[in-house]
Amino acid sequence: MVMGEKRTSVTKTFGILTAGGDCPGLNAAIRGVCRAAYNRYGMSIIGIANGFTGLIEENARLLKPGDFSGILTQGGTILGASREKPFKHETYEAGDIVGDKVLAIKDTYHKLGLDCLVLLGGNGTHTTGYKLACEGLNIIGLPKTIDNDIVGTDRSFGFHSALSIGTEAIDRLHSTAQSHSRVIVIELMGHKAGWLALYAGVAGGGDTILIPEIPYDVNIIARHLKERRQSGKHFSIVVAAEGAMSIEESRMDKKGRKKYRLEHGPSTAYRIAREISDETGIESRATVLGYVQRGGIPSASDRVLATSLGTAAADLLARGEYGRMVALDGNDIVSIDLSVPEGKVKAVPLDHYMIDTARAVGTCMGV
Repeated sequence: MVMGEKRTSVTKTFGILTAGGDCPGLNAAIRGVCRAAYNRYGMSIIGIANGFTGLIEENARLLKPGDFSGILTQGGTILGASREKPFKHETYEAGDIVGDKVLAIKDTYHKLGLDCLVLLGGNGTHTTGYKLACEGLNIIGLPKTIDNDIVGTDRSFGFHSALSIGTEAIDRLHSTAQSHSRVIVIELMGHKAGWLALYAGVAGGGDTILIPEIPYDVNIIARHLKERRQSGKHFSIVVAAEGAMSIEESRMDKKGRKKYRLEHGPSTAYRIAREISDETGIESRATVLGYVQRGGIPSASDRVLATSLGTAAADLLARGEYGRMVALDGNDIVSIDLSVPEGKVKAVPLDHYMIDTARAVGTCMGV
């Protein structure tokens, strides 16, 4: 093929949007998809503003090369994002009558003359994407989330950047915990899965790591912290995922757990710090890292992954292989059917090597 000659493509025009929470690497992924689609295949690209809201409100524009140039290192997303869930409040099965928002999305898709819609998002986004595919739209997904909890991919972009941020925060807390002989509980994101807390906890040398998959016993945590004191270690770092729960909480239904947390808030770290103080008498403090975890520039690893997933998505577009999500499988970029991640969460397996690694170096997992 002559340099600069366009390759053939089934897809002529596609739309692209970012949905859910922002995370490092979104712009790198946008750049990867758009550059490959435009430079290699000559596709037309329609940028959809603010997630699914943009489709509902017909807020879209033609993207030109200047729009996706120079954005590799930028945090956030040039397209904007929202948490709009068009199928929310609907018990959906393929062929069901859908609500006005879904009808508006379908209408905008056809008005814009799209051959496919590329979605950059997490679990909720891919669940919506699968449902839209069942409604007859052509969909391709790219997995992003700092939680790393999307089924079907070994890693999602955004995770590595958040891991680096979380680890640095733990490193910094060690010195203040040591100076004041305190227990400091740091809360990281991870509502349903504990990948981020587990990996950052190991990387940062957390003395206790608490994740949603392993309900904790505060008495065991207290005993571990007391033993550290008795051995001459007068400070401790507890790394907790936001979804970490006690054994008692794990026995509650969703409604009961929500009520309990509202009464014992304001968040997981504060609740656990109070429990530790009550059980040990050791001065304990809480730190909630919050949105800092998903802000800022992406790590080199996430830039590479996001770019690779993006260019692979462009190849799927060119071949007309729709209803797929690009994914990392070992060292290979592959694609899987959208039904695989739909409605699921990739939890940390209880036999995962990182749990054993944490325990092997003396980390308490709360049980």
